[in-house]
Amino acid sequence: MSASTARPAAIDLVCAFAVTRTPPDPAGLAASSGHEEGGPLRVLRVGGLCLVVQDVPAALFDESALAERLNRPADLERCARAHHRGVEAAAGRGPVVPLPMATLYRGDLTAARAVTARQPVLDTLLDRLRDRTEWAVKVHAAEAAPEATGDRGTGAATGSGSGSGGRAYLSRVSARRREQRGAHGKALAEAEAVDAALRRHAVAATRHRPQSERLTGRRAPQLLNVAYLVADARRAEFTAALARFTAGGACPAVRVDASGPWIPYSFARWDEDPRADPDQEVPS
Repeated sequence: MSASTARPAAIDLVCAFAVTRTPPDPAGLAASSGHEEGGPLRVLRVGGLCLVVQDVPAALFDESALAERLNRPADLERCARAHHRGVEAAAGRGPVVPLPMATLYRGDLTAARAVTARQPVLDTLLDRLRDRTEWAVKVHAAEAAPEATGDRGTGAATGSGSGSGGRAYLSRVSARRREQRGAHGKALAEAEAVDAALRRHAVAATRHRPQSERLTGRRAPQLLNVAYLVADARRAEFTAALARFTAGGACPAVRVDASGPWIPYSFARWDEDPRADPDQEVPS
């Protein structure tokens, strides 16, 4: 085990970003930054693996201080961006396994032991992620047209009365509810069709929990939030299939948004055996 630079004596925690087999370009690493409060990014070699780390002050990164900071949205965003910069720096020359945000150790030796303990899983992940990237796809129900106000006005006048007016209003309300259920069912079916079509061009896929309307900023519900692991050799096939849906028209009951290619965070859980989740794998 060796480090590319010596650790400053006044800084006593090591923040780890990612594991790779290929040492990052020194110039690229020097030009990158992790957490603004820490030292330069450096490489800690552990056997045949390289762990990209940064020395950070315990006063700001110990358990209690970090928990307090991560409860503040602005600090949480800054930490997430800093973590991503560190992962990107590690990914310059080959596949990487990103570590969870704020992975901290009491020194190089403790960090090296953690990598050594997980080396079989890390080797499997690095083999699996070579020449592959992640694409994020979110499927929402199409925005419904605003309701006409005429029926609501009729309901106010006749809904509590008797006779044909009240019955007609209740009938319209019932019909609208049936239409809404039907539209939702159609949107769900189209969302599943989008997923099935994209999986045919992916190595693996995993579903994340749909985001709330508060996070998406849309009135229409998010139906699917899926990450796809795509081989570089099949990227053109995948993006061509994706374009059919993001352009609209192919599935009119939904709206499809996509982004990528990304470092495959969703498929690089080093605390789980990548062979133990068959639900992620897409049959070839």
